[in-house]
Amino acid sequence: MPKKAKPKRKLKTYQTSLGFYDQAIAAPSMKAALDAWGARSNLFHQGAAKETDDPDIVAATMEKPGVVLRRPVGSDGAFTEHSGLPTDLADDEATPKRKAKSKAKSKPKEIPSKAAKQPSRKLDDQQARKAAAAFEKEERRRNAERRKEEAARAKERARRDKAVASAQAALDGARREHESRSEAIEAERAALDQRAEAEQSRWDKQRMKLTEAVRRARE
Repeated sequence: MPKKAKPKRKLKTYQTSLGFYDQAIAAPSMKAALDAWGARSNLFHQGAAKETDDPDIVAATMEKPGVVLRRPVGSDGAFTEHSGLPTDLADDEATPKRKAKSKAKSKPKEIPSKAAKQPSRKLDDQQARKAAAAFEKEERRRNAERRKEEAARAKERARRDKAVASAQAALDGARREHESRSEAIEAERAALDQRAEAEQSRWDKQRMKLTEAVRRARE
């Protein structure tokens, strides 16, 4: 029987804020979104990420499934693959906080209607399959880049380990040579000391004998 094709996973749009950017991505699961963002913790459990049905954000992410789109944090602009930094960054962090608080007070909360929550453009099955295939392609590309980076790091570690081993071997060899030479010098010093003692003993005997001969000759 022919092997059945693996069913494409339905994509959803997820959104978070990291650093200077709001980030959005079309992914089949929260885990896939976290992997794409490079998050080290579960942002969804922390309340820092969510699934969104904003029609503009959904449309933008579905055009580039699996690609992390950005916009300056706190803005309501369009999500793009390459976004600039926020233009209203201030040296005093308290200033934007006060402005945001004042703005929040002056503008009443709008209760979204059911119609507003629904995307204006619904994806049909063909578009959904196309988006899912594009996501899987982007995911494969990202995984390939990750494997390439890991291989490069492993190669660098191997090179560094080899260099360390070579330097350590040279140090060990030099230490052994030094110890061997020191032992030879010590052996030579011991032999010289022995010869010096023997010479001193010979001279003492000869001196005593000759001194006695001189004394007898004077008598």
